[in-house]
Amino acid sequence: MNYAFPVPVVPSVPVAGTDLGFPVHRIYCVGRNYAEHVREMGFEPEREPPFFFTKPADAIVADGATIAYALGTQNLHHEIELVVAIGKSGVNITRDTALEHVYGYATGIDMTRRDLQLAARDKGRPWDIGKAFDESAPISQIHRASEIGHPAAGAIRLSVNGNLRQDADLKQLLWSVPELLVELSRLFVLRPGDLIYTGTPAGVGPVTAGDELRGSIEGVDTITIRISAPGDRL
Repeated sequence: MNYAFPVPVVPSVPVAGTDLGFPVHRIYCVGRNYAEHVREMGFEPEREPPFFFTKPADAIVADGATIAYALGTQNLHHEIELVVAIGKSGVNITRDTALEHVYGYATGIDMTRRDLQLAARDKGRPWDIGKAFDESAPISQIHRASEIGHPAAGAIRLSVNGNLRQDADLKQLLWSVPELLVELSRLFVLRPGDLIYTGTPAGVGPVTAGDELRGSIEGVDTITIRISAPGDRL
């Protein structure tokens, strides 16, 4: 088939220790999955089913990149997150078999236009405008589960210009990775190439042009990105 314009490059993430790229199918994100972050957003944590939102696959940004300050916002925030990379299809996955579907893990940052997100939330509208925008999904290399196992505990941190802002532990996740896969696979058929950003701990906050963000997850990887002025994106 001929196309009306050149087919875009498939978004992908490098696989650590190989020359492979992990082609991104969909990006799912989990909301309010650390108790202290739930509180800082003005709610009380409850053991209710997790909820999900999405980002476009081409929101992916590689480690070491410089990203432009997002359009349309005056309050761009960082959210450090463990990212799960799916390598095996599944639907209605069971708790006991959930980790069989995991290809690997990465360290990600869910960039958020907080002012737009909150305005949409307060009006009962979807969060897309606050979450699903250009360059909103920075991510490190993916490390295969066969190499690093399945991290369920370990420090998760993010600093801005060397100042520590987020500092928690993966064991504080309200919903674990296997539990998230069970719940998500009741709503979608998970496919190889899917990424799941599993939620952020407390300490989210604004960034400005010129800032350097450095995130790390113990046993997984680090990520560094820089923020530039909005500029021309075309």
